[in-house]
Amino acid sequence: MKRYDLHNHVIPQGVIDAVLADPENFNTRIEGEGDNRRVVRKENSFPLVPEYYDADAKVEAMERKGIDISVISAAPPTFYYWTKPEIGRRMARLANDGIAAMVAKRPDRLRGMATLPMQDVEASIEELERAVREHGFRAVEIQAAVNDRQIADLYYRPLLRAAEKLGVFMFIHPNWWCTDMGLDKYYLINMIGNPLETTIFTANMMFSGALDEVPKLRFLLAHGGGYVPYQIGRFRHGHAVRPEARTLSTTSPIDHFQRFYYDCLTHNPQSTRHLIDSVGADHCVLGTDSPFDMGDEAPVDNLDRVPRLTPAERDQICCGTAMTLLGETR
Repeated sequence: MKRYDLHNHVIPQGVIDAVLADPENFNTRIEGEGDNRRVVRKENSFPLVPEYYDADAKVEAMERKGIDISVISAAPPTFYYWTKPEIGRRMARLANDGIAAMVAKRPDRLRGMATLPMQDVEASIEELERAVREHGFRAVEIQAAVNDRQIADLYYRPLLRAAEKLGVFMFIHPNWWCTDMGLDKYYLINMIGNPLETTIFTANMMFSGALDEVPKLRFLLAHGGGYVPYQIGRFRHGHAVRPEARTLSTTSPIDHFQRFYYDCLTHNPQSTRHLIDSVGADHCVLGTDSPFDMGDEAPVDNLDRVPRLTPAERDQICCGTAMTLLGETR
């Protein structure tokens, strides 16, 4: 049984070079030298460790964590959705080509996931098609919201249809930068903001009719699906009793709930047990969020701490569900 990690981040060298050449336009600085560099944006920063851009360093980290295969995706701070469309297209292309180069260096251990210039839906479709055609990517990562627009917006329906046609799955990753709502202290911007953004995305997809239009498109939600697995009953009840909740979709949220896939990055064995009981192990995967400090340094050990985990569930979460999403066979 190979152990797959479907939530694992990189910042390819081409993206790093672009930021170093123009830190003002990217609103990002890279400070320090060598392995002591840090990425700094406003008050947020994180160490730019080799695992972000070096395929061999990535595999070394996987070895420490007991991971056999990682599907690498762009780190959320490199979602340049707020830039001009031409810059967004350039950065997405740099990221995708860089991810492909890392995979090519270690094809035995790495798979690639595309990123897109989501401020321009036509450019996003073009880049997704290119990533699938040229690099063979079977997945695409997008943020749970783009600037002030939800993915459920009609603007993005052509992209959803294109992804469905291509047979890729969409990895939905939050990147909450809003500092209102009392989230400006204690790192609540991540601890509460990120799972909240995923929850808002999922609810909008359920109630907007977007999921009804792309019945074969698969979505993987980061961080255990945010608050959705705990509040799905409230969604179902609201849809049943409130007419405004049924305006665009008559499908119950509980039915949509079973369509999503979820990583097990909950940081709590009992929460992971609830997730498995709610959606089934065949809709759960490992996710480390490497190399960020909010990730999981011992994903396999932590999975084994989940109460009443059966061998079949363990096999499905570590391997089976990921292989199904990627179209791979044992």
